[in-house]
Amino acid sequence: MDPMTRVEVARRLLDAYGTGKPIPPLTSTYDDLTLEDAYAIQLLQIEELVAAGRVVKGHKVGLTSAAMQRLLGVGEPDYGHLLDDFFHLEHAPIPLGRFLQPRIEPEVAFVLAKPLRGPGVTVHEAIAAVDFVLPALEIVDSRIEAWKIGLLDTIADNASSGAVVLGSTPTDLGAVNLRLTGAVMTRNGAVVGTGAGGAVLGSPITSLVWLANTVGARGVTLEAGHVILPGSVCAMVPVAAGDTITATFGGLGSVTARFATDREDVR
Repeated sequence: MDPMTRVEVARRLLDAYGTGKPIPPLTSTYDDLTLEDAYAIQLLQIEELVAAGRVVKGHKVGLTSAAMQRLLGVGEPDYGHLLDDFFHLEHAPIPLGRFLQPRIEPEVAFVLAKPLRGPGVTVHEAIAAVDFVLPALEIVDSRIEAWKIGLLDTIADNASSGAVVLGSTPTDLGAVNLRLTGAVMTRNGAVVGTGAGGAVLGSPITSLVWLANTVGARGVTLEAGHVILPGSVCAMVPVAAGDTITATFGGLGSVTARFATDREDVR
């Protein structure tokens, strides 16, 4: 794909935010789209948003479950950027109008105490870089029609990023076994998902190492203070106006996201 086409695709994805209308799958529109093209398109959007005043506050890892990798026919995860306006406070009403096709999933968030520079980051180096962990809910969204995504679609679309709600109780990494940490997600009081940290590449720590080394090979450092979302412990579920979603993690506490009703003023 030539540079001008990359710019065109990045513009179409950015415009989808403004119009509120998803676009057809990129993989069915651009036959020559490659992995490098997809990440370049993602970065073009991030560069434009940062130039407009937004700030990168972390990264997310997607496609970490074996089921999702089989579904998309891939053998590794993908990643995206978390921007400052992605972060919403617990219990505060979140307006649905900023999303196109929102869904939600529970994750364990890492907050870094020091930078991680790959490639070559090891497990013990990743562990040493973590300040604490938090329960989190990631709101995923897609600018691709009806979530008809392949690997390259979601990469170009910033790994289907939408928003993040972090819990307020930090936990030292050494106090929990993230591989065995279980989670229950409820929507309006009814259980809609269960899982454990082992669903995330065997351990969320493995996902952190993968991310540090993958972005490091592209010249990117995971910075101190940044939030890292390593991947969901269970399947994502759709959300609607007025929904209240809570994820409760063993040993980590809980986190709640509340979506504004149609009548609430959240300006």
